[in-house]
Amino acid sequence: MRKLFGTDGIRAVAGESPLDKRTIFAIGIALATRLGEAHKPVRIILGMDTRESGPWIASTLAAGLRAGGAEVASAGVITTPAIAFLAHTHGFSAGIVISASHNPWQDNGIKIFAADGYKLPDATELAIEQDIARVLATSPTVPDNPPLPEPNDAFRLDYIRFLLDAVPGISLDNRTVVIDCANGAASSVAPQLFDSLHGTVEVTHASPDGRNINANCGALHPEIVAAQVKVHNASMGFTFDGDADRALFSDEHGNVVNGDAIMLACARDLQARGLLANNLVVATTMSNMGLEAAFARSGITMLRAPVGDKYVLEEMRNSGASLGGEQSGHILFPARATTGDGLLTALLVLDVVHRSGKTLGQLIADLKNFPQVILNVKVREKLPLDTFPAIAAAIAAAESDLATTGRVVIRYSGTEALARVMIEAESATAMHHHAHTIANAIRTELGV
Repeated sequence: MRKLFGTDGIRAVAGESPLDKRTIFAIGIALATRLGEAHKPVRIILGMDTRESGPWIASTLAAGLRAGGAEVASAGVITTPAIAFLAHTHGFSAGIVISASHNPWQDNGIKIFAADGYKLPDATELAIEQDIARVLATSPTVPDNPPLPEPNDAFRLDYIRFLLDAVPGISLDNRTVVIDCANGAASSVAPQLFDSLHGTVEVTHASPDGRNINANCGALHPEIVAAQVKVHNASMGFTFDGDADRALFSDEHGNVVNGDAIMLACARDLQARGLLANNLVVATTMSNMGLEAAFARSGITMLRAPVGDKYVLEEMRNSGASLGGEQSGHILFPARATTGDGLLTALLVLDVVHRSGKTLGQLIADLKNFPQVILNVKVREKLPLDTFPAIAAAIAAAESDLATTGRVVIRYSGTEALARVMIEAESATAMHHHAHTIANAIRTELGV
């Protein structure tokens, strides 16, 4: 079982294990050494979001990579999917992003992409963890104040060209849109990208200071961009998380539009053009039963994968699906990109709206969601929940009561010390009752 890698890389409080300088340096050595076994020279591209810990983590990691024999290039502050794209198209051995995505500024992380632009499989991450342990056992000497690689702005410009080329003829058609950059990596790309699309663009939360990333803005707070859509009488709004690998939306009425609704609009568009392979869409266990019903009305089958865009992609590859994603806004278009890309998703949704002649709200008007609640419980450790009788009994009672009228999904977060309790039911009263009963049981047994 992996100990360092979660569902989206290595993530922790910056400065604390495993994001202390000694471990970060060892990660660099281990990764460069493993890559060097397959091919040389080893060339790695780095990027980061806007957290104040990003530069020292990047410089320490770069020092480790060089100590392991790798050449290091930097794209500076840039989105996670941009690094995936650059690693693949520029012939790098790997791409690494210093980011903790939607987490608060105190956290940071290390995400690794292979030379093909895809996230590493679990088995490879486990092997790298073992390599890191061996390097740490040698007590490597971490250099003091290693230099930060000089960023090359050409990488960012190349990524913007890719996005525009991916959606030929894309235009705002003189619409007004609102963009919330979450004071994160999108701040370095989105304003220039959308400025060229012949419309009015209201950009918000694009002034990062190292500590305001995701703070009361971005995809964690989609109601913020929804409110701004109403203020500016805009056609729609886009909001990204800290590293812009996912996006949420607002329709023209200021209603929040999540990843489920975006998958529905995009799936129907692909289906109409004969591009929805096998009439399949891959969602996750968190997607609403209402989405499944809406797909069925269109003759589309919905498969469910475990939470995590890498697992959605695995199921897509197994089933041959051409569209997949998560309610949280990770949307995967494998014909266009190797990973979830919030900016690409925004452009593709714009394109669907443009070609349909309808508004975003009209495209998803028939999506009727079951009442759903998600409660997050902070835990001190992630022990098997079925080993605690009180928790197991609360879950069993919910599953029995909602057997034909709802769903119960209880899981640990792959990126934070949280247990997530998701209940979906026709009855809102039953939904809230079971959600709070299970959450309280977890809080009693494992809470912080």
